[in-house]
Amino acid sequence: MSNVRVRFAPSPTGPLHLGGVRTALYDYLFAKNTGGKFILRIEDTDTARFVEGAEEYILEALDWCGITPDESPKHGGNFGPYRQSERRNIYDKYIAEILKTDYAYLAFDTPEELDEIRKEYEEKGEVFSYNYISRNRLKNSFSLSKAEVQNLLDQKTPYVIRFKMPVDRTLILEDIIRGTSHVNTNSLDDKVLVKHDGMPTYHFANVIDDHEMEISHVIRGEEWLPSLGLHNLLYEAFGWEKPQFAHLSLILKPEGKGKLSKRDGDKFGFPVFPLNFKDPETGNISKGYREEGYLPEAFINMVALLGWSPSDDKEIISLVEMVQEFDLNKVHKAGARFSKEKAEWFNHQYLQQKSDAEILNNLKNISEVSESNISDEKLLKIIGLMKERASFVKEIYAEGIFFFNAPKTFDEKASKKAWNEKTAEILKKLFDKLSQTSFQAEEISIEIHAFAEDESLGFGKIMMPLRLALVGELKGPDVPDLLEILGKNESEQRIKFAIEALK
Repeated sequence: MSNVRVRFAPSPTGPLHLGGVRTALYDYLFAKNTGGKFILRIEDTDTARFVEGAEEYILEALDWCGITPDESPKHGGNFGPYRQSERRNIYDKYIAEILKTDYAYLAFDTPEELDEIRKEYEEKGEVFSYNYISRNRLKNSFSLSKAEVQNLLDQKTPYVIRFKMPVDRTLILEDIIRGTSHVNTNSLDDKVLVKHDGMPTYHFANVIDDHEMEISHVIRGEEWLPSLGLHNLLYEAFGWEKPQFAHLSLILKPEGKGKLSKRDGDKFGFPVFPLNFKDPETGNISKGYREEGYLPEAFINMVALLGWSPSDDKEIISLVEMVQEFDLNKVHKAGARFSKEKAEWFNHQYLQQKSDAEILNNLKNISEVSESNISDEKLLKIIGLMKERASFVKEIYAEGIFFFNAPKTFDEKASKKAWNEKTAEILKKLFDKLSQTSFQAEEISIEIHAFAEDESLGFGKIMMPLRLALVGELKGPDVPDLLEILGKNESEQRIKFAIEALK
């Protein structure tokens, strides 16, 4: 299958959604599995909805995910241009061609006239459709004479070009994921192929581009299933071989019915976009997985399993392994429910796989950490102590904040439990002993045990108040590790502060 060519064709009308990332990923996996090519094409014919910066966002998001196109506006290729807005001359050629067939016609109805007709239908409790029945009495090259059409053209009357849907034909539609389906053309309307401004609509441009770019397989979301009949007929109209189609199921909300939306993300507190996106008009920032602290490998692993399972149902799978195992025939027909908890679980798994040294730079990206003047050596020790329970690098900081900030207050319940009138004297005496050591965790531990034995004290009488003084509450890693990382001076200052505060 080395002639496999697939494309991901987003519109630059906003940030890339989780569903779009999954489509791009499945395109990429299928191409790489079959030795084919993965193409990124920007479908920017909808100028009214164009968003500044959206194309750059799409490219950056794919790059972060590790989904690198073989051909794109950025990477070039032999089948460009890769932006629809730059392919006008190609479309003009095929517009002229389809008008010579019996599959298209000119329609001169104004938007206002069509709105009036829709209202008339609504008043009768019906839904208007520009189709094989209504086209015969509307303002187009069917209902008008050749002379009337020519007269309108001479007057430069605006028009659109519509597809002429055949009457009462049963189309047999094939889909790799969903199998065979049938649709009667009488249920389909005469879609606009070319707009008033001469630009093709999505339906027309995408079929032309897929043919011109020699796309062998079209992998896209199930929202395009209703268009499959029209697209099949457009290939027929031009006498072209059509690609194979595969329509992906929806990614569903965490709860209830319907597909995952940004609203769900806002409601349940998770991103639906790979990267932060700043709306150029409102300035509003939508959260992204990258900025929320997700690792790209964890994010991609999570996305891949929203609708596909590897052969042995393993959950942790690298991009390289995905490429080896991916099979469109094993993509699920049913929708895949998104889970915030599962997404966090994936990140936890990948964070645990990383070495402390790999995590160090991410931890230092947190401003409070970079401003703390704690050495890399000590930061690596903090990572080693705190990583196991963390799902995100930011949690290593949040859960170990006592390494960076001395406690200003002390947990009331813990203070009553750990502190009494003899505690201050015990801690002073202990610290005198500890300050004679090299202040390494192992030696500290030995010295504390010896002190407890010499003073005939229970371990809790020493460790609980010591922890409280250092942390402000009864939590955190082993006390000897805490003391070593904080160092002699900082530890002494914290113990003195606690003794004064808890008098």
